[in-house]
Amino acid sequence: MTYDLIIIGGGPAGSAAAIYASRKKLQTLFITSEWGGQSIVSEQIYNWIGTTSLSGNDLAENFKKHVLANAGKGQTLEVKDGERVNKVIKNNDLFEVITESGEKFSTKTILIATGSSRKKLIAKNADKLEHKGLTYCASCDGPLYSDMDVVVIGGGNAAFESAAQLLAYCKSVTILHRSENFRADEITVERVLKNPKIKEFRNVEILEITGDKFVDGIIYKDKKTGKQTELKVAGIFVEIGQIPNTSFVKDLVPLDEIGRVKIDARTQKTEVPGIWAAGDCTDVLYHQNNIAAGDAVRALEDIYLHLHTK
Repeated sequence: MTYDLIIIGGGPAGSAAAIYASRKKLQTLFITSEWGGQSIVSEQIYNWIGTTSLSGNDLAENFKKHVLANAGKGQTLEVKDGERVNKVIKNNDLFEVITESGEKFSTKTILIATGSSRKKLIAKNADKLEHKGLTYCASCDGPLYSDMDVVVIGGGNAAFESAAQLLAYCKSVTILHRSENFRADEITVERVLKNPKIKEFRNVEILEITGDKFVDGIIYKDKKTGKQTELKVAGIFVEIGQIPNTSFVKDLVPLDEIGRVKIDARTQKTEVPGIWAAGDCTDVLYHQNNIAAGDAVRALEDIYLHLHTK
């Protein structure tokens, strides 16, 4: 059997695309290793449109329920849950999707919606206190730290954007960066650092996250002097980069310097005819749940036109 579309990924992008594909009656196979994407680790999410607050697990479960409600007997949508794609091969005008279990599926089009994984902070107790005051999403968890002192680790645009969000409600924000120079745009750096509630320290190495059941501080070392400092804070926001989940298509579609799929932002098309991508695995400027879902819908509309106007 040859599918009209195979969607790879079970986060907001893949789930949104699956629902739209079903409603358009495209013969679709939806493959995901897990539901929810990065948000599954968030205790509470406050910016999913239409819902005041819900946990990451609840959001993932809602994705699953919504997709499965459009799948099954008599439907054009099939779901393969708990399966990871190993490789995609172009075969003339079709594509062959190969899973880690060795199954092979043929399709006319593909939507890559595999998201990305955040680089983890390597420091003593960082793994122990993850999601207990140490978090990787200011948009998701920032409001929990109203009127508290927090730290942002990183020096790129994502770090400064997180700091800017946190300044709206935190008592103070301290940026810790491992290098002498920030990677963020100079205008962004200047705008954020002029806020009286912010401090910054460069050339530092993060040694330890302190706290028993919850974060209560951070210990860092000045790499020039060797001096160690302990800073008491309630929350730590890590923004040291992301790793796109795109290795399975690295030999097929063009990727940027950090491995994100290059797309045409008007249509979500890749440079390979028949393959689209949406969400955090792409090189779009901003990455959020709502953006990923919208981008996937845009891709699905374009895929539908592609299939019905060839």
